Amino acid sequence: MKVCGIVAEYNPFHNGHENQIKQAREITGADKVVVVMSGDFTQRGLPAFLDKYKRTEMALKGGADLVLELPLYYSVGSAEFFASGSIALLDKLGIVDSLCFGSECGDIGLLNDIADILNDRKEELHDVIREKMKTGLSYPIARAQTIKEMIPDSFEHVQAMSEPNNILGFEYLRAIKQRGSSIEPFTNLRIGSGYHDRMVQSTLSSAMAIRESVYETGELDKIRPQVPYYVFDIMKEEFNETFPIFEQDISAMLKYKLLLDASTGYTSYVDISSDFSDKILKNLNRYSSFSQFCDLLKSKDITYARVSRSLLHILLNIRKDRMDQFKADDYIYYARMLGFREESKDLLTEIKNHSTIPLLSKLADAKNHLDDRGMTMLEGDIQAAHIYDTLVTEKFHAATISEYSREIVRV
Repeated sequence: MKVCGIVAEYNPFHNGHENQIKQAREITGADKVVVVMSGDFTQRGLPAFLDKYKRTEMALKGGADLVLELPLYYSVGSAEFFASGSIALLDKLGIVDSLCFGSECGDIGLLNDIADILNDRKEELHDVIREKMKTGLSYPIARAQTIKEMIPDSFEHVQAMSEPNNILGFEYLRAIKQRGSSIEPFTNLRIGSGYHDRMVQSTLSSAMAIRESVYETGELDKIRPQVPYYVFDIMKEEFNETFPIFEQDISAMLKYKLLLDASTGYTSYVDISSDFSDKILKNLNRYSSFSQFCDLLKSKDITYARVSRSLLHILLNIRKDRMDQFKADDYIYYARMLGFREESKDLLTEIKNHSTIPLLSKLADAKNHLDDRGMTMLEGDIQAAHIYDTLVTEKFHAATISEYSREIVRV
């Protein structure tokens, strides 16, 4: 059995994602596809458009054989931690032969070059990047400038470092190399609208464009051509019942958490420096909404996405000491199943026979398989799911659903 891994958010699942799963099978020759997917909060620092169970159903109907949840600490982390957590999970399953990811450049050699540079000259690059950031440059720009100055004829490399899927791509490659993993990476050229494209203009629009369309129009009709029929059917059934959830929906909850922690500051949370903590405190009386506060706090050296991730770290209790512990313990303690295809049960057997971490299907059994550190990580995932459920309940007056009563998705 040949198994390909895919890392995704599917926020929401669209035509491009369906095409990517098909291409992954063709490119890698895989019999099965395992998806590691973000839960209810995403890498851009936002709540998911739909909950993780609906997105799991979409992915399985779109060709995935198994969907596993990427733990919260990585799903809302920087590209480096998002990639490191994802690759560690896939690697520890013991059965994943390949990784396939989309990129703007479609050139695995180019992305490998960047990964090698960042790994082999890490300390040297770190010092130069820090100096550039002191001048007011954001981390991505400072890193790209440093590569340009240190590596001759690096135009293509620097250009590649400005695209979001390329960035995730070379971070996946870095993580594979650092682990000494046998997973073989492949990339396919991303087609259709770009990751940040906000306009619905083709049958291959970005997830952001789809979300923006629903936010602006308050209806689904315009996005019908952008998603597979089974995705549209799920959306139609759930529309204004459990979704859509937007960033503004966490505004009041975040304000409460910021006020709750104001007396101690926010430096115990991941990505929050003392200067940034002071900036939050200084501007807290000007808070009116999540997006407004992100705009207020962003600057030349801190991007909107970095701000939104940092604020989400505060809301979701993502702490530096815990992240340090998780990294020291090689990132991952378990593989939590969100859903699988009934015809792919043999894949589950292979994982159980070869994985170095437990495959969790029932939360109630977790304590029998995990130590205190693993339970701490899992409890963070569960708490985040309950926070998301609270958003849904408040917005749509839906019934509260405990994460412990959720069923694994089967198609």
